[in-house]
Amino acid sequence: MGILRKTKSVKILLEEFDKNSSAISVVMLIERLSLKMNKTTIYRVLEKLEDDGVLHSFLGKNGHKWYAKCSDCSHAEHHDVHPHFQCSDCGKVDCLSTDILIPNIPNRKIDISQLLLQGKCEQCID
Repeated sequence: MGILRKTKSVKILLEEFDKNSSAISVVMLIERLSLKMNKTTIYRVLEKLEDDGVLHSFLGKNGHKWYAKCSDCSHAEHHDVHPHFQCSDCGKVDCLSTDILIPNIPNRKIDISQLLLQGKCEQCID
């Protein structure tokens, strides 16, 4: 945690997230960036970006980890408690700007909640 150094690897990864607004799976990032950096570096930088509140992660339908840009998060606290949508046809994954209610459960403290909705996206509905 702390101040993120703008290394070449960090810059390359952040550029991938600046290209479009949808989430990107770690598998896709490894495929896209295999000529620029190794898999270990990708995982290390993603973990650092998540720790610093730049990205958040969640699990997709095949158990693969996906990453998306955070909004108003910091290394101290993530505010990205929202559902994600994964298209069952094209595989595209988006963050949904819909509020969800996390219930208070007696004798429990919830740190993380994940909700993945699946169906067809706007391009695959027809």
